[in-house]
Amino acid sequence: MRRPCVLLVNWRDTGHPEGGGSERYVERMAESLARSGYRVEIQCAAYPGATHGEWRDGVRYRRRGNKFGVYPHALRAIRKSDADLVVDVQNGMPFFARLVAGCPVLVLVHHVHREQWISALGETLGRIGWGIESKIAPRLFRKCRYVTVSEVTKDELVTLGVDRSRIAVVPNGLDTPAPRESARSTDPTLVVVSRLVPHKRIEHAIDVVAELAPRWPALRLEVVGQGPWYEVLRDHAAKRGVADRVRLHGWLGEDEKHDVLARSWVHLCPSVKEGWGIVNMEAAAHGVPSVAYRSAGGVAESIVEGETGLLADDFADFTAQVEKVLADRRLRTAMGEAGVEWAKRFSWQDSAEQFESLVRDVASLSAPRPRTLTPQRLDQPVG
Repeated sequence: MRRPCVLLVNWRDTGHPEGGGSERYVERMAESLARSGYRVEIQCAAYPGATHGEWRDGVRYRRRGNKFGVYPHALRAIRKSDADLVVDVQNGMPFFARLVAGCPVLVLVHHVHREQWISALGETLGRIGWGIESKIAPRLFRKCRYVTVSEVTKDELVTLGVDRSRIAVVPNGLDTPAPRESARSTDPTLVVVSRLVPHKRIEHAIDVVAELAPRWPALRLEVVGQGPWYEVLRDHAAKRGVADRVRLHGWLGEDEKHDVLARSWVHLCPSVKEGWGIVNMEAAAHGVPSVAYRSAGGVAESIVEGETGLLADDFADFTAQVEKVLADRRLRTAMGEAGVEWAKRFSWQDSAEQFESLVRDVASLSAPRPRTLTPQRLDQPVG
């Protein structure tokens, strides 16, 4: 019996040097579908050191093209596919799957990129990109269903002309971290876990340290993550006179990352925009409150303001909120305890079940028979 097939077209996978939380979400949904009996394929960009094709956790990966070349390769894959559903993962720029797909298309949007286009591509290309995302894509997908990870992004999509009734919300899940042996640091410690790219604004976290250093002589910042902004951040810390207080770890494995989170006092999320903010939940699971910007999209949902963290309106407010949490041990403890309980409400299994239900509904499919996955390999690259 033919198993139903789902093709996901995405800019990157989690192995990509710039892969992050949105890629983790896509892969978790894909892996769950594979376990449930679907044939699942992910078409994404190539990168140095990656194979052109592989099987991983029951999902078939095909990697073709670079940052921009991935789009024509994805269109070719969609056109040739016998998929029952195509998931067009719109990270700002859609893959225009509806133009060539011979099946229903589900559009996955983590967040709207209004603020990021110009900072990433400059004035001219940025305006073109935002025009495609805000004007062309909603018209192209006007008959398609959407899925996003937060009510905030759902509301933003509605402002772009997407009918609210066509948008489902399936939140990010969370891997409950194992108890850590590392104790909370005796020194006030801030932490950022993020890709090192401009729109994450990790400079703001460094600036917070510089602003608070005169009143907090033992304050330090730990930054976990990799990306092209590493040298910029190192130089910025030096210019602000806090290079000795800022540790840029680079990439860390999951255990090491959770050790850093567990010993920190406050987690900072100064990003311009997030669809949800998985790391806010990871910090909460360790009893670490977060501080983020109110305008940054889904963080206003992953952080329960006043209970698991605080939200700020501008940089001065951001700095003040960080100091408020640092200075008030009772507040920090109460937020940490509330965060642990809040994090328990989210799991990848629950999110995956919601996602599969949506897949069946959009593609008019019956639930397939769950499978026991066996290791597979791609002996020949797939074109």
